[in-house]
Amino acid sequence: MRRYLIPFVIFLGLFIFLGIGLQLKPREVPSPFIGKPAPMFNLPILGKEESSFSPDQMKGQVWVLNVWASWCVACREEHPLLVDFAKTHSTPLIGLDYKDKPEAAQNWLKQFGDPYRLSVSDMKGQVGIDYGVYGVPETFVIDRAGVIRLKHIGPLTKEAIEKKIVPLITSLQS
Repeated sequence: MRRYLIPFVIFLGLFIFLGIGLQLKPREVPSPFIGKPAPMFNLPILGKEESSFSPDQMKGQVWVLNVWASWCVACREEHPLLVDFAKTHSTPLIGLDYKDKPEAAQNWLKQFGDPYRLSVSDMKGQVGIDYGVYGVPETFVIDRAGVIRLKHIGPLTKEAIEKKIVPLITSLQS
């Protein structure tokens, strides 16, 4: 009887951890960047490589940073929502083209529409690493002081935009 007790306790412990793990929401991975200043960078603007963009240029504005790539299948899923967001909201939407060839990214935006005020090219992926990007797409809401207020992992949904992103932007702008 005693020899079955140890395997049973181990099984019970694994069962409890599995149950806890199944309750987690993978799109809501806590980010250590929430409430902290957005990492600084200076990258070339896609299609205007002689110009560059830095988050410092957005100080005083609430803005959205969307990490995307032309090779990203999930980015195609969220892209029509970003196009609609750009048409219906005045909040600046900045794209971070992640580990992508500029030509491929420009062609992709021509084909599917360009919702971004501008996109920057992060060919080496260093800015993505600095922002703690797990994979594309990911979206960040950044406040007027340059502090990250939200990180959304994975493709945006209509529900996420309407229930999380837009209300947060509205509250940060008031």
